[in-house]
Amino acid sequence: MEKMKLKLLYSDLKADIDIIEKELEIALNSSSQLINDASLHLLQAGGKRIRPVFVLISAKFGQYNIDQVKNIAVPLELIHSASLVHDDVIDDSDLRRGRHTVKAQWNNRVAMYTGDFIFARALEYVTSIENPRVHQILAKTMVEICNGEVIQIEDKFRSNQNIKDYFRRIKRKTALLIESSCELGAVVSGLDDKNVRHLKQFGYFVGMSYQIVDDILDFTATDKELGKPAGSDLLQGNITLPILLLKDHPTISKFIELAANGEVTEQQRLEMLSIVRKSDAIKQSINVSNHYLRKALKEVDALPNHPMKKKLRDIALFIGKRKF
Repeated sequence: MEKMKLKLLYSDLKADIDIIEKELEIALNSSSQLINDASLHLLQAGGKRIRPVFVLISAKFGQYNIDQVKNIAVPLELIHSASLVHDDVIDDSDLRRGRHTVKAQWNNRVAMYTGDFIFARALEYVTSIENPRVHQILAKTMVEICNGEVIQIEDKFRSNQNIKDYFRRIKRKTALLIESSCELGAVVSGLDDKNVRHLKQFGYFVGMSYQIVDDILDFTATDKELGKPAGSDLLQGNITLPILLLKDHPTISKFIELAANGEVTEQQRLEMLSIVRKSDAIKQSINVSNHYLRKALKEVDALPNHPMKKKLRDIALFIGKRKF
């Protein structure tokens, strides 16, 4: 239902999004049947396609040409998809969006090579763009995403991390790619530097809000809504904002220790969820997300008058208020 509501917000872009979907299928075609199957398994799981949508909307502020814009929208979605495949290996996740992950359907080795293949396809796809600035932004983004994946491994179950560590991690995990989607959409459409900066900043702030909401929903949504067990982040050792705000709680600190040893029972998981849901940590986390959301909306206000301003605002508000 939530995904349907989001798609309604950009329904007027459907024709161009359909072009991108078809291009994604073409890009994931491989001479290896195994990689083909694994890549398409991920693609068919769906997704909100937030990054391509932000590329399209940002490009609308300049000289819009779907034949050019798709050549950056597709690789950005491919990079996102590749990072998900690798994340599921790192987190030992069996489910994503209610479907088996690539590593669960096949194995870790297939998942890692599938992720690498998708990354490589992204690089191959973007070679059709001659603007060196595009390649510089994309290369820097990919380097930082890879750094973020390593940091995520290093931070697993690390109870002495602080909120600054968390912000640095989610910037690389989520915000950076959304920031780059907005920036590159603006760059390929020839927008001036001032408005490229506004869109880039908008993407960063929205991305931070988006990930914080994701981390809240991991505790507040149901298993069915999430398509995986609620509290999976913590079970996998990812210490997110609600837990950082509660890490001195004796039951939560004990839970982190049990999770690190793989000793959590179903009853303990439900007890942990109850504590988090009843705590002030959820409200405090929502306030932090809203702080980033307000900053994103200020960047929208600074953009020139354009029909896409309302769309940016509506999508940002949806992202910040979604229920799952």
